[in-house]
Amino acid sequence: MSARNNQTSKAAARERLREERERQAKKDKVRRQLVVIGSAVVVLAIAGGVGFAVVQNNKPSHWEAMKDETNVVAPKNTEGTDGTTVVLGKADAKKTLELYEDSRCPICASFEQTVGPTVLNDIDAGKYKVKYVGATFIDNSDNGTGSKNALSALGAALNVSPDAFLQYKTALYSTKYHPEESTDKFADDSYLIKVADSVNSLKGNKAFQRDVRDGTYDAWAMKMSAAFDKSGVQGTPTFKMDGKTLTAEGSQNPPMTVAEFNAAITKALAA
Repeated sequence: MSARNNQTSKAAARERLREERERQAKKDKVRRQLVVIGSAVVVLAIAGGVGFAVVQNNKPSHWEAMKDETNVVAPKNTEGTDGTTVVLGKADAKKTLELYEDSRCPICASFEQTVGPTVLNDIDAGKYKVKYVGATFIDNSDNGTGSKNALSALGAALNVSPDAFLQYKTALYSTKYHPEESTDKFADDSYLIKVADSVNSLKGNKAFQRDVRDGTYDAWAMKMSAAFDKSGVQGTPTFKMDGKTLTAEGSQNPPMTVAEFNAAITKALAA
């Protein structure tokens, strides 16, 4: 090969090498740009996700939102602001027994199972009226929702009739349906409807079932719960008449047997 041809070949090789380096440099530049863009997208996505999560976490829960709800649907058979005054019994009964209960309360369940029939008989006889005040404080101790949900369902029953309310309350506290305090069964709408099917006026009642599922009386339940919180009552069950707390003779405990309750009621009615 001539020296000229050899030099020409070397020059061509150098040119090809230069062109290849330029192409590789362009590829590297594009790759770096894509990496930067991709990283920016990931950062934005993470930031957006974090931002979305923060917004979601800062949103009030359904029940928290219901506390501030101003458009409150109150059940029928209620009185007062937001329908939080619930008085059951004969209008001509001279005295009123204030009854404070939480639907998940195991002591309330024990009272209702033991003394509940006596209270219902007294109401029917016109011995006294009952003013019901529902609480939801047990939910606060375990982040549950069963007390609130059951109170809303009781509102749906009250909308049907006072008798439906009383019978449904009895069913919720019964040995068959009342769960352990640590088991939040009342948070489940389908379970509340199952319990309601044991009450004749609520069994298969589509309007009642719709109100439970739609949470028609959720805001009312929270207003009722707020009324309990403002009452100054510290626990459930609590019974008051003429502003005085009824207790078992010789103690500060609520009357939990028929004999204790009858003695306390007789004394209160005579005062």
